[in-house]
Amino acid sequence: MTASLPAVLDYPFTAPPGPGELIEVAPSVHWLRMPLPFALDHINLWLLEEDSGFTLVDCGFGDAATRSIWERHFATTLAKRPLLRIIATHCHPDHVGNAAWLSERFGVPVAMTHAEYLTAHALFGQHAGYGAAPTVDFFRRHGMAAEHVATMAARGNPYRRGVPQLPESFDRLRDGETRTAGGTSWRILEGHGHSPEHASLHSAEKNVLVSGDMLLPRISTNVSVWAPEPDGDPLGAFLESIAAFEMLPPDTLVLPSHGLPFRGIAVRVGQLRAHHAARLAELVAAIDGAAGPLCAADVVPILFRRELDLQQRYFAMGEAIAHLNHLWRRGRIARHVGGDGAVRFRSAKR
Repeated sequence: MTASLPAVLDYPFTAPPGPGELIEVAPSVHWLRMPLPFALDHINLWLLEEDSGFTLVDCGFGDAATRSIWERHFATTLAKRPLLRIIATHCHPDHVGNAAWLSERFGVPVAMTHAEYLTAHALFGQHAGYGAAPTVDFFRRHGMAAEHVATMAARGNPYRRGVPQLPESFDRLRDGETRTAGGTSWRILEGHGHSPEHASLHSAEKNVLVSGDMLLPRISTNVSVWAPEPDGDPLGAFLESIAAFEMLPPDTLVLPSHGLPFRGIAVRVGQLRAHHAARLAELVAAIDGAAGPLCAADVVPILFRRELDLQQRYFAMGEAIAHLNHLWRRGRIARHVGGDGAVRFRSAKR
């Protein structure tokens, strides 16, 4: 969901690195960019440099376009100093898509939090409610139109298109622990809402936060409800998680997965809070003013005032449900589940 454009953030770098290039954003911290085959067309990756090699944070989408750029880095960046370890901030395809491939090439471990590792395998294998059938049935019960349900069902398992394989073992990251990489210590900050146990990394010495998808400069990261946890409140979890970033020094250099590195961390957290508060207020007003109950599909146009492609519609439905569940769990609206499983929301005033 598009958030208000930041007016007071500081962007120390005006342009990203080109394909196969690096930009040093802090001592021994290097920025790579890889393409994505979506409207959000890129992901930032980070190499933490040491005398004997690099630690890589996130891996890019597991497709030919990304791997061709990696091949250029193999011949240049990594020719004399290889990868020593890989850290995946979370399980989404643009972050973990090449983890197994790179791990096998360099013979190094992949570090992730426990829930991200297990969720990646559930998505890959379509287990535990993460398959296409449970997802489309979940969206159908929240009012998605039949033609959109059919189109989504026909996609099969899109996760595997970006994640051809996954590591069969991992090095477990835990909230609050420190890891050494790039000649300094990084504290793991676990976040929730965007993914189960997203790992951001903070170096007090370098005054740098690798925020992953938890803190982006120009958009609010996707926060969705999915079929395995239909009554969940990921938006509440996300808003609680980003409070930890406010405690960091205001001049912290934030390295996001999408967009440009920036400073102004507390300002950005405040903008995100205000953004979601405004969207929630709009939903309450719409539901209070509606003649009858509304479903998630009814409120998607309130949250997303533009035409959506299939990929965007998928995330828009999950995010609409997240906002509705957040309001319902706090008593600001009421929820009703019909005998057919259809989920609708109405004013709490009636």
